[in-house]
Amino acid sequence: MFNASDLGDELLALKDEVSRLLNTTGEGLFDASKDRAEALADQIKAALSDLSKTLGEQEDHLENFISDRPVASLASAFALGVVVGFMMRRH
Repeated sequence: MFNASDLGDELLALKDEVSRLLNTTGEGLFDASKDRAEALADQIKAALSDLSKTLGEQEDHLENFISDRPVASLASAFALGVVVGFMMRRH
């Protein structure tokens, strides 16, 4: 009725097919994850580049502001230091 060798051959073929499918799925998941990670890295690089550009512009603006108004800048820094000092004393 059942031939043991035929059944064994079919089980081996099924095992090979399942193994191949699992390996293909694993490789596909790895490739998809790698692509997503690269896309995210590109987005982070672009955001950092924009941030660097913005900070550079703000640094130039602040430098010009301080050089145009040195007394006001010094007074502001002193006042800020006094306020922070009082806050630190209370705690």
